Amino acid sequence: MKKVSITALITTAICSSLYANDGIELNNGYKVDGDVRVGYVKYDVDNLIDSYGTYFSSKISLTTPTTNNFFVKTTVAGVTDFGINNPNYEDRNLVFDGNEKSSFAMLQELFINYSNKSNTFKIGRQELVTPLVEADDGYFLANSFDAIDYTNNAINNYTFHLGYFYQMAGVWDSGANGTEFHSMSDASFVDARDKKNANNSGMFYGAVEYKNDKHQLKIWDYYTKDLYNMFFLEYTFADSSDNFSYETGFEVVNFKEVGDLASNNYTNINYSLYSAKFDGSLNNGISFSTGATKYTNGEGTGATLGAWGGFPSYTYGFAYSFFDVASLRDATIYKLQLSYDLGKLGLDDTTLTYRYTNYNLNSSYSDSQDYMRLNGVKLTYSSSNGSSLKMIYEDRDLDKAEDAFAIRIIAGYKF
Repeated sequence: MKKVSITALITTAICSSLYANDGIELNNGYKVDGDVRVGYVKYDVDNLIDSYGTYFSSKISLTTPTTNNFFVKTTVAGVTDFGINNPNYEDRNLVFDGNEKSSFAMLQELFINYSNKSNTFKIGRQELVTPLVEADDGYFLANSFDAIDYTNNAINNYTFHLGYFYQMAGVWDSGANGTEFHSMSDASFVDARDKKNANNSGMFYGAVEYKNDKHQLKIWDYYTKDLYNMFFLEYTFADSSDNFSYETGFEVVNFKEVGDLASNNYTNINYSLYSAKFDGSLNNGISFSTGATKYTNGEGTGATLGAWGGFPSYTYGFAYSFFDVASLRDATIYKLQLSYDLGKLGLDDTTLTYRYTNYNLNSSYSDSQDYMRLNGVKLTYSSSNGSSLKMIYEDRDLDKAEDAFAIRIIAGYKF
């Protein structure tokens, strides 16, 4: 029945996409829109833990007309392989639940939105983007959150945020069964005993952001009772001339245990990471991105990084899950990236990117591993008519481990 319902969902999305590039306007102001994807994922580690598979996903949304500044949005979503994959080779694909390895469907969104000139208030199931907790749909299906989100921009150049996450679903970013909704504490990556002590805690957050023509400052703080607190600060400066534009900036992120988690030794969390970047682009289609990140000598990277979908660092590889280092504690990471806009050669909306990422590891914490080096190539296409394509290849050279490579190809269409 799961496969039948998901097949119907995908068929409906494909048929709908044939008639509209910007959603379908129904009677009385209602609107239908969605997203269809097909893709292939492969992780090859010298035949030791190979994983691969082909997947199909779809989302269909219905949005009501806006009445007295209110509207309601509902989204159903599903992912399937139509039974063509071998479950014995899907351990690392992060598309299905790691244990069930089967098709699934869910109510992805159901929220009420209120907006006026200075305020936006959303309550219900939704996809949200914040620095350390976000939708992050780099695979097939974005994370979804049962949340309350309030944004105020009454003061020029300033935006204020307040909110609360109760629970989430997301195969890529949840420490629980990502195909079902679990509390934020259960979806974290801490020890099972700490999850139990947290007793289904949610997460509160608040933020202030400032932005003008050249400067942007973001300050966010997230707090989960009996789990840990996350603090995020980012500053960027951007400028341009006739032939060159650039952006430079830095980030500070701190993770610190609180409450019951701080009073025991099941999980220890107390570290920071510092990142800096300098990115630029030329009018000839060439752009570059450089970055460096330093992790402090504190515990907890494995219990925090990747949880809930926030990846703020400037220096991750193309396939973030694609490493098996024991710990990034006291590590230093460097990134060099070059891109070329293939529109200069007549391939509109297409970009080719090469990225090199060098992880200098502290062997005292990383099972005697001194380094990990990633080389990746990405081809992206995204057009105004809703079609898109992302092709990623990345190889890994990890000290005292087998060589490996990853492939991710996803074609999609939004309507």
